[in-house]
Amino acid sequence: MPFPSPDLKLIAVDMDGTLLDGDGRVPDALWPLLDRLHGRGIRFAPASGRQLATLQRTFAGHLDDAVFIAENGAYVVEGETEISSDAMDAAFTGSLIARVRALGAAGSDLGVVVCGKRSAYIERADPAFLPEAEKYYARLEIVPDLLQVDDQILKVAIFDFAEAATTAPALDDLRATHQVVVSGHHWIDVMNAGVNKGVALRRLQAATGITPAQTAVFGDYLNDLEMMDAADLSFAMANAHPEVMARARYAAPSNTEQGVITTIHRLLDGVPEVAASAP
Repeated sequence: MPFPSPDLKLIAVDMDGTLLDGDGRVPDALWPLLDRLHGRGIRFAPASGRQLATLQRTFAGHLDDAVFIAENGAYVVEGETEISSDAMDAAFTGSLIARVRALGAAGSDLGVVVCGKRSAYIERADPAFLPEAEKYYARLEIVPDLLQVDDQILKVAIFDFAEAATTAPALDDLRATHQVVVSGHHWIDVMNAGVNKGVALRRLQAATGITPAQTAVFGDYLNDLEMMDAADLSFAMANAHPEVMARARYAAPSNTEQGVITTIHRLLDGVPEVAASAP
């Protein structure tokens, strides 16, 4: 498939399974690439289910005026400016916490993270779950009761020690009013209806005057699907979920091959052709 020569202004990149390597680390080769992007006036936007504070810590010293699409799109910030946010209703959040507690009492091994603007919150802090929460939430508070959290709640993340796909069907009825997204092998994210990375990216484009034709995106999992529709240059990683491969217009090498970095360099160098993800 011929590859256009874009007037590239914005690159949105998922983290786990996309930018991060097989050990969950940012490849060292990214840092000089960010300098190259900055020199060309191209915004680089990490787009993740992760917390804003976690993304800011990961890129500390490298993206001082960065754009972050956090909490699967529920919170978008550029520098010190909030582009958009979408807080959940407190009554719904309470009922969801109660439901997950009931699933746990029935035998499912689950942990819950209530994700607010100021911090993330957990009430389960045993040695099995705490490290899983700390992995994704740089700002994390242990509280005695999640129902007493006083914050604007952007997302409720549920960790299933077995497999997220086994618990997600128990929340299917919520899809009528809310987003229920399997965002990883063990994680389920519940957010307001219409909240996803694609909506967040379009809000960012509107705020900055950047068009889909000037945007590239990279992703690998189901919570990246809508983002594929918001950019003309949409790339599925070689390790991506089949639905993401089907939705994206192009393919990139896997995250373990530094596919994001390699492909962005090719975009900047004006390589006229890349592998298509579908005939």
